[in-house]
Amino acid sequence: MESHLPSVPSHQAASAALPPPRLVKLDSNENPFGPSPRALEVIRSSLASASFYPDNDCTALREKLAAHHSLPPEQVLVTAGSTALLGLLCQTMLAPGRNAVTSVRSFIVYSMAVHATGAQLIEVPMLGDGFDLEAILRAINADTRLVFLANPNNPTGTILEATAVEKFLSQVPSHVVVVLDEAYYEFASHFASSRRIEYSRSLAHVRQGASVIVLRTFSKAHGLAGLRVGYGLGPAELLDYCARMRNTFSVSSLAVAAAMAALDDKNHIGRVVSNNATQAQFLQKALTELGYRVPPTAANFVYCDLGEAAAGIASRLRDEGVSVRPLGSWGAPNCIRVTVGTPDQNQLFLNAAHKISSASRRAIRI
Repeated sequence: MESHLPSVPSHQAASAALPPPRLVKLDSNENPFGPSPRALEVIRSSLASASFYPDNDCTALREKLAAHHSLPPEQVLVTAGSTALLGLLCQTMLAPGRNAVTSVRSFIVYSMAVHATGAQLIEVPMLGDGFDLEAILRAINADTRLVFLANPNNPTGTILEATAVEKFLSQVPSHVVVVLDEAYYEFASHFASSRRIEYSRSLAHVRQGASVIVLRTFSKAHGLAGLRVGYGLGPAELLDYCARMRNTFSVSSLAVAAAMAALDDKNHIGRVVSNNATQAQFLQKALTELGYRVPPTAANFVYCDLGEAAAGIASRLRDEGVSVRPLGSWGAPNCIRVTVGTPDQNQLFLNAAHKISSASRRAIRI
């Protein structure tokens, strides 16, 4: 039977058969090198026991983290990512009529977790691209129960030095718990050392009985974002209340096993942190030369002020095969956040950024 379908030129048919280019994903601050090889090995060996429910208290990991941080196990709580603990803290401490305080242009999950309880989130203006600790202190009132300090801050990448945090904590009223969110701790420690500043005394505050909760995660430097495992360090009584509100078996046995192995793989963490330090500097320099404002970062991403609406630029970058985070919903409509990737990934991003920037300049001249 003769076909009535229109013929397709051979070069078009070949083109249509090609798979779409793989998207370079630089939008969620994930580890470009993946998990530790030790973690992958443990995951494979643990699959046979996946038919059993996990230990609800993550006892083995909890005890390992306690020893790692020189704290009693009662001052450690493992959760399904540090964001889960944010939710538990808000459920424990907040209610309608209460409030929490943080800065504008900080981690978007703070707002979600607070508003889910019916409480109010007070967001104070920034000082440059960082936290204005004096303004946060002034915003605290009798109904405040939590203060969130992301250090380094997501999405601006700015850091609070240890002396500034210590002074701040000494002035916070006793009815307030300060959440020191150190999701990017490994990266920040490296940057601080190279810049000869002191980054964090958070564990000393915990050991001294201060009303602080320190958040850490295995999602970033350890490369386990997909397994959802993080933890908090703080007062035993408060963490016990939070533990009672967790979903049963919320952290999988595979996540626990992988986290324990990842914690010990210093070579993998060192490789990740070293690449990040070199490539963050490379990205900052290249983007600055394109005419964008990029403050120095202490995390595994760079914050880039484009000087124009970022959503359209992010869309055009995606068309070029690179996904970045436009920050309109974070209170920075002219900015993007770009994860620090491998050298090849970063070069692909910069090639796309150069192409878009050149096209924009030509359009302006026309």
